[in-house]
Amino acid sequence: MSKEHPLVAVVDDEESVRKALQRLLRSVGMTTEAFATGAEFLQSLADHKPDCIVLDIHMPGMTGFEVQARLAVAGPPLPVVIITGYDSPETQNRVMTAGASAYLRKPINDEALLAAIHRAIGGTPA
Repeated sequence: MSKEHPLVAVVDDEESVRKALQRLLRSVGMTTEAFATGAEFLQSLADHKPDCIVLDIHMPGMTGFEVQARLAVAGPPLPVVIITGYDSPETQNRVMTAGASAYLRKPINDEALLAAIHRAIGGTPA
């Protein structure tokens, strides 16, 4: 995918969060796809790979921790921006040690998220 119009996958069990993040990302020219579960997202990787993943940590079923761990062994690293409503130093340390590009607390600041995504994909903010 072109860095001019990166594909960003949003993985969050809350529909309202997924929709809001998709609207934000589309408003700045990014292409988006959304997934309600980690398993659904991981299955999509057989068809294509996003330029960046916005990943919630606390989801029913497969957690963001598990998704991040599976991504680490699945092949070339994909940039991951972690979002969470359950902030703790332990969580932040765990995901950053595992290779996350950024760690953001909900409610998400739009500018901080966009900047984190641009840094993660190696681009410059629009």
